Amino acid sequence: MPGSIAMIFVAVFLFVFASAAFGQTLPNETPQKFEPTNDGFEYTRRDVMIPMRDGVKLHTVIIVPKGAKRAPILLTRTPYNATELTSHAASSHLGPILNGYDNALEVIVEGGYIRVVQDVRGKYGSEGDYVMNRPLRGPLNATNVDHATDTYDTIDWLVKNIPESNGKVGILGISYDGFLPLMALVNPHPALKVSVPMNPMVDGWMGDDWFHNGAFRQQNMPYIYEQDGSRRNDYHWWTSNFDDYEMFMQAGSAGELGKRRGLEQTGFWRKLLEHPSYDSFWQEQAVDKLLAKEPLKVPVMLVHSLWDQEDIYGAIAVYKAIEPKDTNNDKVFLVMGPWHHGQEIADGSTLGALKFHSDTALYFRRHVLRPFLDHYLKDDAPKSDVAPVTAFETGTNKWLQLNSWPSGCASGCTVKSTPIYFREGLRL
Repeated sequence: MPGSIAMIFVAVFLFVFASAAFGQTLPNETPQKFEPTNDGFEYTRRDVMIPMRDGVKLHTVIIVPKGAKRAPILLTRTPYNATELTSHAASSHLGPILNGYDNALEVIVEGGYIRVVQDVRGKYGSEGDYVMNRPLRGPLNATNVDHATDTYDTIDWLVKNIPESNGKVGILGISYDGFLPLMALVNPHPALKVSVPMNPMVDGWMGDDWFHNGAFRQQNMPYIYEQDGSRRNDYHWWTSNFDDYEMFMQAGSAGELGKRRGLEQTGFWRKLLEHPSYDSFWQEQAVDKLLAKEPLKVPVMLVHSLWDQEDIYGAIAVYKAIEPKDTNNDKVFLVMGPWHHGQEIADGSTLGALKFHSDTALYFRRHVLRPFLDHYLKDDAPKSDVAPVTAFETGTNKWLQLNSWPSGCASGCTVKSTPIYFREGLRL
């Protein structure tokens, strides 16, 4: 009996002790809101939501170099995540965080520019609805907003709210981000001083991205799936075969593969199915045709990759459309480099097995793009000596400075063009 009472006492004691121990908690080491410092950083970063005329707010990242005064602004608008495009590394230095797509470091960092990257409406941190290559207001867009108005409203906010700027803005970008600087040319904001569309999407049926002369490019199905499937590209196209050729052959057609993958849930895929021919849907949003009707108010540098696998049509088509408006030959510029899509921001010393014995892309960024932008955007920059046309000639591996392009034609030109035809045995 005494032993039983002792056992009961011990059990009660252990229960009470354990209950007390379980009732206690260690203090939480995670603050309710952590406030990071930027000690030693050579820039300040501001994440803002800029209101558009319809009340929608667009997420915008602003990178201001430390000590900047009267610095020009370089703007890129993108559907590819503004935060990611300005966060390539966790670093206190500008170079590492911007070392990637759309960011010409030799211009932005070395030139002391304020860098601004914005999510287009409907993507990532921005509000609103996403429409692939949203058309201008009109028959294909019944709303009162488009990329031209969004760019105007954005620039208007930037020059009024970034005290370190000189009030001058340039816009540039590659591919989809190159399409957007072209949209900025429609009723441009007075503070927009220059536009640099690089490898821009211009006509999605004739030769950019979706179709190439009417041939549908099924390689873009994963892009459409991810880009149009959600605001933040949450859903990823999956591989099912070792060789994609087998996947397409098993499906039988792009339409059937799209149906199997659920692509018909997305609005843009349904538009592609509804408009396989070059109808008014494509013609009325072809940017070269639109800009041919607009006055030329802003200097433009069109950058074209001679081996662009995606958007080989657009830059040249726009050049042909707007160059006749440049009566003084000082507002429309064309650069043609030996690059694949977007390579002008990367290493340009080779193209596959071809070697050019110099970094052609670096030459473009330092000796063409930077002086061009500086001339129009900096208060005290010297006059640019960039030629109306800067073209790389493969074989001789030389950059040519030309007054016009093409420099040769069938008749009436100083240089007579020479037709080239395919021959047997893989010869010309």
